[in-house]
Amino acid sequence: MAHTRIRAFNTKDTYPEQNLDNDLAQAVVARGQVIFLRGQCPQELDTAKNIDSHDPVEQTHKVMQNIRQLIEEAGGEMAHLTKLVVYLTDVRHREAVYRVMGEYIRGVHPVCTGLVVVALARPEWLVEIDATAVIPD
Repeated sequence: MAHTRIRAFNTKDTYPEQNLDNDLAQAVVARGQVIFLRGQCPQELDTAKNIDSHDPVEQTHKVMQNIRQLIEEAGGEMAHLTKLVVYLTDVRHREAVYRVMGEYIRGVHPVCTGLVVVALARPEWLVEIDATAVIPD
């Protein structure tokens, strides 16, 4: 792992009633160049055009692809991811969103906070995720 992960865990152990398998941690200790990403939404980075889907799984794939692309453009990799904040407009999408997110963070163990909100900036968005990464010294 690129950083020290304190109390790494998997959600299948902490949320056995849910069908989740995400590698997370209670804390991350990191030194280096910090990358703060704005909340990523299901839209194309180059055009700001929304993807043509109202499916939370497809929207989350696009959001996580954007996060990966931006971290890589900044000179990092997903292993440098330290924190995610997930915003959902419907708690019923939580399991699907977190399942997809888990595909992108397997073995990384970032800290993560999830919130259910009334709405996002555009009514068609079901998920928004902001991220922080640290490229080690």
